[in-house]
Formats: sequence, C-alpha cells, structure tokens
Amino acid sequence: MNKELIKRLCFADGASGQEKEVTRIMKEYFATSLDEIMYDHIGSIVGIKKGREDIKVLMTAHVDEIGMIVKEIDDRGFVRVQQVGTLFAHSLGAQEMILTTREGKKIKGIVGTHAKKKEFILNKDVIPIDDIIIDFGVYNKQELLNLGVRIGDQITPNGYFEELNNPDFIAAKAWDDRVGVSLLIELANRIKDSSIPSNLFFAGTVQEEVGLRGARTVGQLVEADVSIAIDVYPCKDTSNDQDSDFKLGEGCCLCILDTTSIAHIGMIDYLERLAKKYGIKYQETMLSRGGTDSGELHKIKNGSVNITLAIPNRYVHTQRSIINKKDYEAALDLLTQFVLTFNTADFKVIRSYKE
Repeated sequence: MNKELIKRLCFADGASGQEKEVTRIMKEYFATSLDEIMYDHIGSIVGIKKGREDIKVLMTAHVDEIGMIVKEIDDRGFVRVQQVGTLFAHSLGAQEMILTTREGKKIKGIVGTHAKKKEFILNKDVIPIDDIIIDFGVYNKQELLNLGVRIGDQITPNGYFEELNNPDFIAAKAWDDRVGVSLLIELANRIKDSSIPSNLFFAGTVQEEVGLRGARTVGQLVEADVSIAIDVYPCKDTSNDQDSDFKLGEGCCLCILDTTSIAHIGMIDYLERLAKKYGIKYQETMLSRGGTDSGELHKIKNGSVNITLAIPNRYVHTQRSIINKKDYEAALDLLTQFVLTFNTADFKVIRSYKE
C-alpha cells in the first residue's frame, strides 16, 4: 500500500458533483503510467493502457464521497445543509467539517449539536440532518459571504487518516471509495512497463453516491466487454454485529450480488480460480441493500460481463471508517494477475457460461 498516495486521496474533498480534487490526483499519476487520458462530459476520468488484442476491460472506482452542500445561510451566520448521498446523522454531531468555496478556499466549521426541537431527549435521540447546522464561528451572514461562501458550496468531513494500534487497521475519511481509486492508481503503476493482452480502461467515476451516474456515462463511452467495479462493502464483524463471516483481514471480496447487479457467474469462477492459483486470500458475500457502479456497467449496450471487487469496510459512510491493509493488498495482487493474463480466449470461455 502506497500510504502517501492513499492519504492524499482521503484528505481530498470531493462530494458528489464536485470531485475535481480527486480526479486531478488521478490525472497526475495516470500521466506517468498510462497511454492516454480522457473525460466524459460530467467529470469522470478514464486512463487507457493499450493491449495486444481487441478486447476491452473497464475497471471503475468512484471518486465522490458522502457529503453536503450549503442550502441556506441564516442572518447569524449558521449554515443549513442539503445532504448529498446517504449520511448517517448519528455520526455527525460535533464533527469538524470543511467547506470548499468555488474558488477552492477551505473554511473549517463544526456541526452544531443543539437540537431544533425541544422534545429531543439527551442521549436518546439523533438530530435529523434537516435540523443540522454548521457553525463557522462568525458573527453574521455577511462574514461568510465575505469569505466567499455561496449556496451550493460543498461541505465534507475534515480530512483524517491514521494507522491504529495494529497498523494493519487504518481509519480514514472517505474510504468509500478512495480505497478503490488508490487501487486503480497503484495497479496502473504496477503494469506500466508490461505488455498486456487486453485494452485496459481505468476510470474514476463521478456521482456514484447519488445514482451511479458516472458509471453510466463512462460505460457508454468505453463500451467494455468486461467491467469490474472496485468499491467497499460493509462488513459485520464487530461485537455489536456478528451475523456475517465477511471480516476485516480475511482478503478482498468477490461480490455475488447486491440490489443493483448480479455478478456474472463466469467472472466469479474465473477470479476464484485465479486467487487460488496465486494463493490470494478472498471472501465472497452479498448485499441486501445498496449497490456499486456495477449496477450501470453491466447494462451498457448489449451488456458487459461484470463483477464487483470490494474491500471490507467497518462503519461505512462515516468520517472514521476502517479497512485492513491485508485486504487492500490482496485486491491489488488479484487485479494485477487478472490484467496481466486476461485475454480474448478467456473472455470467450467466461461468456460461454451464459450460452
């Protein structure tokens, strides 16, 4: 794991619709490892490494994170917000937030914990997001306007990255899905001097958290034969929630299904055999709620052979979620072996599972 890279990605601010800080980092690294870079019209970035054969493989990781935008500034200078994506209100109280103006200025604020409704009971109720205010420590609205704050400016959790007591466990802001973005960048760098069979497309997709929108536009742009969405999946391995064998430290995850897609059985079988051949730890799981870029990727044109590869993640969609370094490295190893060897003949065998 390139810790400096992934730390930069986690500290970048990029709520849905305002992801340029993240795609700029991707562009910087792609420029030294890939043959070509292009964009769709809504901001997704696609790096290309040319292969020897005609087959096209698309790998995506979404660049946006859960966040908010400024909805209203009252006369006293408190900001009310509109959530962008699925925020968990119970994790927000008293947290530091960063407002990014359109000019790129960073302004720190704190989520207020004073409930709007008097009937809220201390230590029992959670303040609804509609009632949340951000306190920027100013006297009035004009002070914020003078700082360049406008309606629609993004607000994201203050950057955070820390190795915990066992350094295999890392807590950070925006693991969903900067971990996938980091994997794409590291993978591109690993194979930059290798000759590969397939034409590879490495995409940082925008607006996943609000409807898989970048996945649709990138999918239409590339029209890939095979697509892999790289994301996080919530694991259930704490003392408060032990109803799953999907755990941190047990390897990357082949995702069987979620509410937006069902993995192609041929891809499941192929990656299982590849992982076993190279001794790479992996898990398999499914989600009864939520989805990934795969929900759009598999439906493009006449269909793309598709699967989601995920990193287990505790406390997803919060400012302090946790992954395990071993799972990250397993995903990187599996993706590396896949792109170095996957060819047209393999694709025909995989597709034949459905014929």
